[in-house]
Amino acid sequence: MKKEYIIVRIDASPDGSPYVIVSLSTSKDFREQSTPPSPFGAGGVMGFTNMDDMVKNLNKMLSGGGMGQSSSTTSIKLDMHEYKELNLAVGDKVYLEMTRAETTGI
Repeated sequence: MKKEYIIVRIDASPDGSPYVIVSLSTSKDFREQSTPPSPFGAGGVMGFTNMDDMVKNLNKMLSGGGMGQSSSTTSIKLDMHEYKELNLAVGDKVYLEMTRAETTGI
């Protein structure tokens, strides 16, 4: 299976390790977005009526599901060598190909 994606974000590894997180969106989803994604998630704010609601939805907020980001974003972790070798930039069109490994016997 081969799919076409567009790079929408490139972030440093949150733990400071020598990796980057590349966020991808399908070409169709990218065309449907009228504005580029904000580096802080979205322009809107989630409202809560009490602290319990906020704590229950904290993971959703941090992952971007409740802050306007598309839930169809695919993220890939690349080490710095791979990242530099591929010379990736936001807006580049990339293709991901997945194949299932054939196993012969046990």
